[in-house]
This record gives sequence, C-alpha cells and structure tokens, in this order.
Amino acid sequence: MSSYRAPIEDMTFLIDELLDVGQVLGALPAFEDLGVGAELSTALLDEGARLAGDVLAPLRRVGDEHPATCADGAITLSPGYGEALQQLGAGGWMGISSDPAYGGQGLPELYATAACEMWNSANLAFGLAPMLSSGAALAIHAHASETLKQRYLPKMHSGEWAGTMNLTESGAGSDLGVMKTRALPEGDHYRIHGQKIYITWGDHDATDNIIHLVLAKLPDAPEGSRGISLFLVPKFLVNDDGSLGERNDVYPVSTEHKLGIHGSPTCVMAFGDNEGALGYLVGEENRGLACMFTMMNEARLKVGVQGLGAAEGAYQKAVAYARERVQGGVPIIEHPDVRRMLLTMRALIEAMRALVYTEAVTMDLAHRGAETERARHQFRIDLMIPVIKGWMTEVGQELTSLGVQVHGGMGYIEETGAAQFLRDVRITSIYEGTNGIQAADLVSRKLGRDQGGAMRDALADVAATVEALRATEQPALVAIAQALAAALAGAEETTGQLVAALDAAPEQALGASFDYLMQCGYLFGGWHLARSALVAQERLADGSDNPFYTRKIATARFYADQVLPRCRAHASAIAAGPDALASYPVDWL
Repeated sequence: MSSYRAPIEDMTFLIDELLDVGQVLGALPAFEDLGVGAELSTALLDEGARLAGDVLAPLRRVGDEHPATCADGAITLSPGYGEALQQLGAGGWMGISSDPAYGGQGLPELYATAACEMWNSANLAFGLAPMLSSGAALAIHAHASETLKQRYLPKMHSGEWAGTMNLTESGAGSDLGVMKTRALPEGDHYRIHGQKIYITWGDHDATDNIIHLVLAKLPDAPEGSRGISLFLVPKFLVNDDGSLGERNDVYPVSTEHKLGIHGSPTCVMAFGDNEGALGYLVGEENRGLACMFTMMNEARLKVGVQGLGAAEGAYQKAVAYARERVQGGVPIIEHPDVRRMLLTMRALIEAMRALVYTEAVTMDLAHRGAETERARHQFRIDLMIPVIKGWMTEVGQELTSLGVQVHGGMGYIEETGAAQFLRDVRITSIYEGTNGIQAADLVSRKLGRDQGGAMRDALADVAATVEALRATEQPALVAIAQALAAALAGAEETTGQLVAALDAAPEQALGASFDYLMQCGYLFGGWHLARSALVAQERLADGSDNPFYTRKIATARFYADQVLPRCRAHASAIAAGPDALASYPVDWL
C-alpha cells in the first residue's frame, strides 16, 4: 500500500510564486518580523510533510479498523492517535496562525491552510482534531472576555488543551432555534443542562483538558435563533492560578457508528446530568449564534480543504496502483480511460488547492491588511466561503470515487484502502452546513446583500486574467483564455438572472442555487489554474527548464478543455428556469 507524501512542489509554487506571500503578506505590520517568505515556506512545509507522511498517514487505516469507543463515560482513542495529537501540539502546529499575545505563532492563515491540507490528506479522521481546536480558539479570541482569553487560549494554542463546538441536538440540526439545552445563571457563571450529538472529538485523554463551546438558551431567551447564547464549558474546571481543578459535569454518552472517519470520536455529549455543567458566557447573552459563526466560517473553509485533502490522498494511491497494475501487457496507467481519470483528478485537485490557498490570503488581508482595504477583502472571502466548502467537498466525493474506479474491483475491497477515502470524505458535504445550505447562502445572502456587487468584482478579475492570457500569444494560453472567457460569460449571465430572481421569484433563485455554486466553483478553479499557467509561462520565458512549469500549463489546458465545459451545463440548468421543479408535486416523490 502506498503512503502519502505532501505535494510540496505545487504547494510551494502556489505560496511563493503565484501568491508571492513574501511580498503580499510579509510586509504587513502583523507579519513583518516573522520572516514570511520562501525560506519559511520551505521549512514549514518540509516539517509538516514529515509529520503527515511519517506519523499521520500510517494511522489512517489503524483508525478505520480500530474506531474510537466509549465506555463508562470515557473515550478510548484509536491506537496512536493520542500520541500523534501530542506531537502536533509539541511542534507548535495548533496555534500556527493564532495571536502571539495568547501563545500563538501569528503566522498567516495561508500556512495554517497548507498544514490543514496535509493533515487531512494523510488522515482525515485525525485532521478534525486540530481543525476543531483552532476554530474554538478563534471564537474565544474574537468574543470572550479578556479573563477567559488569558486563562484558556495559551493552553489551547500550545496543544495542551483541545477544543470542540457543540451545536447539534436530536431534533435541532440546521434549525438551531428549537434547541433544548438550557443555561441557568449562577453568579459569575451558568449551569448548563442538555445533550448534544455529532460532537467531533468530543472527549478523549490525549490532552489535559477539553474546552467545549456550547450553544444553549437562557430561561428568558427570545424564541428561535435570536435566543441562543454561547458558553465556554471546560471538561476540567480551571483554578485562578491556571491549574486544573475538579471534573466538570460533562461526559460522553456514546460514539456514533459512522460510514467513515472511524478514528474520530464523534460523541453524544451530556451536559449537567448531575449538578449541572459549569460554563462561562462568551460574548453577549442571546448573541451566541453570531459568535459561533466566527468559528463556523473558518471551519467551512477548512472543510473545503478536507475535500481537497481526501482527493489528493486518493489520487496518490490511484496513481501508484495504476503504475503497478498490469493489464493487456502494460501498466493500466497507459490505458487512455485510466489516464483520463487520473488527469481529471490531478487537474481538479490543483484547481481546488489554488482556489483555497488564494482565498486564505484574502482572509489574511481581511483581518490584518490595510485598514482601508479590509472591508473589500472581507466581502470577497464571505462570497468564496460557501463556494469553497460546497464545491470542493462535492468534487472531493467525485475524485475519491474515481480513485476507487482506477483500482477496479480492488478498489471495492477494503484492504487496498482506496474505499476509505470515499467513505471518509462523504461527511464533508453534510457537516458545517449541508451544501444545499451553502448554495442558499451564496445566492440569497452573498448575492443578495449587494445585488451581486462582490461577485461582479470577482468576475472582473477573471476577465483581466483572460486578457492577460490572450496577450501572451502562446497557443496553449490563448486556448485556455477562450475556454475561460466562455465560462465567464455564462457566469455573468446567471449572476444577473439570479440577482433579478431574488426580488421577483426568490424560490426560483433558491432552486437554482446549487447549480450556481457548482458553476462558480468550476469557474474560479479554472481561473486560478489559468493564473498559475501565466506564472509558469513567465518562468519558461525567463529560461527555466523545470518540467514542473510545462506540466502546470498542460494541466491548466486539460482543465480548460475537459472540465470548464461543466460550467455550461450548470448555466443551462439555471437558464431553464424552475418550472420542472416547481410543477412537480411533493407527493409524487
């Protein structure tokens, strides 16, 4: 069985050449003393690749075959998972992009995104642990009191303590307004009573403490989602001097039996079955959902990265198998249809990576860039988050399925490990808001808030790339320009249609929202591959003989020819209108 090795060459190209992190971010006041640039990129990626390949990847099958279990109110992790999580903490990875004032390293989100890709390519079930911890710390940093930040964040950023989010209840999934968990005021704290389900890495003994962020309602809370508050509930209470005190009244009841991510302890968590779990308010009363969205938006970007990570892992396994498996007298990688599948995987993986790395820089600029430009960057990242989460997880499922197909019958046999990538990635289009919710958010909120203004700005940037491609007069790049221009024209038309429909027929807009999300994903993925091809052409024109650059252009050309036409299919579905959907009675289903 092949092992995962991080695609350092493509990651470095994106970070240091396409995105030019040293110039774009390195000069910002937040990063100017950190040495952001090519040397740091190399050091971080090399160390992350070692951890991912040598430590995490060998545990992928271990966790699948020996899932986390729950007994007597405690979780037993899959073998090796606790030690691996401690290694990540000791290496400083848990607080890589967090505020140095609270023990973080303060590096750009771009590096955290690259690390997240490596963890999830190597072992998606494991990668959920650092993802949830960093998201919880981010919400605490953004909304908690200074006392809570000083008490909890340094230990979370060091990896000594972990973090979770606790939203979902039985009967309260995406509709959080009907939740039953209650918080009773008691002096400077609250007593939490209730039960949460689907709590990722909800309990374990790999860290000294676990900091739960819990949504609950106060006794006099308004009805619906306007009455939700957010509370910090530690597994062990923390004394004033920072030492750990007694066990809080929060325990795992069971672990979920899942299709995939078996190594991730997905728990039913009970809060306050005895005297009540002691918790502390984060933010203002009845404003908890807004606070939690700070964590959820970051998590949605990282879930998109999970789609990328699983696809990369599946691709590496499929390529290795195709080189070894002989059929018809030659390795099957020589068969045209197998090459088609592998190149489809490679092109879409590189498109996803370019998209999410680019928008990680946008996130950095929105948070730490020039004050006068932050709002513009925030509008862009808000627009792209549902595309990243939705499109990349849908594509992740397609590509992990292709990985099984390349293996043929052996892909359907668990011993090869190919099927695990498909089973593991399947959850990503469901959690952190289903992809239908992401599509609705993209159209109804992100297009609707400014009548498509931020989207038109993004499309104008695509148009500028089309012109730059044409100006090269290089046949391959001109061909890419032609395909990109056609996809762009379709997106401009559907954007106008949906903005108009939001006022005249909002149900029509929602009915078309998933096709629009997918259309945007394929377009923006192709755009960033086209930008990559431009940089590669510049390097070749400057005399480089690195075959990577020639391959990058060829990959972008394949994407333009074979993948970008998918935009036209989604545009056609949007243009057809809602009649077929709206006129089909629900009792016929």
